[in-house]
Amino acid sequence: MDLAVLNEAVALSARREPFTLATVVWRRAPSSGRVGSKAIIRPDGSVEGWLGGACALATVVRESLAAMADGQPRLLFLGQADELERRAGEGLVTVPMACESEGALEVYLEPMLPSPQLVAIGRSPAVSALAAMAGQLGWSVAVIDDGPLDLSELGIGGASAVVVATQGHYDDLALEAALQTGAGYVGLVASAKRAASTLGLLRDRGVADEQLARIVAPAGLDLGPVENAEIAVAVLADLVARRAAGQLSSVAGPADLTLPATAIDPVCGMTVDVATAKYRSHRAGADYFFCAPGCKAQFDSA
Repeated sequence: MDLAVLNEAVALSARREPFTLATVVWRRAPSSGRVGSKAIIRPDGSVEGWLGGACALATVVRESLAAMADGQPRLLFLGQADELERRAGEGLVTVPMACESEGALEVYLEPMLPSPQLVAIGRSPAVSALAAMAGQLGWSVAVIDDGPLDLSELGIGGASAVVVATQGHYDDLALEAALQTGAGYVGLVASAKRAASTLGLLRDRGVADEQLARIVAPAGLDLGPVENAEIAVAVLADLVARRAAGQLSSVAGPADLTLPATAIDPVCGMTVDVATAKYRSHRAGADYFFCAPGCKAQFDSA
C-alpha cells in the first residue's frame, strides 16, 4: 500500500483540490509495475507516486486529465498491439506498450473532484434556510455568521459559490473578501436598488469592472417579493442550474483542457510525451519521437 500517496490524496481532498488517483489493478511480467501501485495526477499534469516504467506515462497523464474534465473513471489496458483490439471490446481504454516490452498493465483512473461548496456569509433566516437546503443536496456548506472574513482556509475554488446575505450590514466587505477567492460564483442577496448601490460603492473604491462582473446581484431567480425560505430556494435553484451547465467546476471542461504535447511513435504506435522524450529523429524536415531506443534504431535504419 502506497501510504505516502494515500496521505497526499487525503490532504488534497481536505484542501478541495482536484486530482486523479491511478491504481495498478493487474499486471503481466515483465512489466515493472506491481498490483496496488498508486500515483496522483494533478491538473497541471504533474505526477506523484509510481505505477511502473515510463513507457505509457504520457497516456496515463492525458487520460487522467480527461477523467478530471468529465468526472468519469477509466480502466486502461496497456499491452501489446495484437491484444488491443480484443481488449477494446471490453470497454477499456487501450494503449500500446513500448515495443521492447512483453509486459502489460491495467490501471484504474479515478477522478477525485471536490463536491460543490456553498459559503454563506451573514446572519439571517435566508442564510439558515440556504445552508440547510444545500446540505440536503450533499453540498459542502460553510456559514460565516458575522465572524472574521477570512476565507483562505475554506478551499474555495471553481466548484464553490459564495453567497453574501448580510442584510446590508457589511455587504461591501463580504463581497470584497469573496472576490479575493477563486469562487466560481459570487452572489449578493439584496434588492435591485441595494445591489446597484453596493456595486457602485465597490467601483468607487477601485474594484475593477472585470471583478465586479463576477458578482450576481441580486442573487437567485427573480421570484418577486418572497419569504426567506423562498429566497433560499431561488438562490439554490440558480446555483443548481449553473452547476448543471458546467459553470461550477473545479477543473477546466474538455474543450478548455490543456494537455501536454504528445506524438505517436511511428514504429510501435505508442503515445510519447514530446517534452520528455529522450529518443528523437529528424527526417525530411519533420521531427519524430520514440518510446525506446529500439524504435528509434528501427526507424533510422529504414
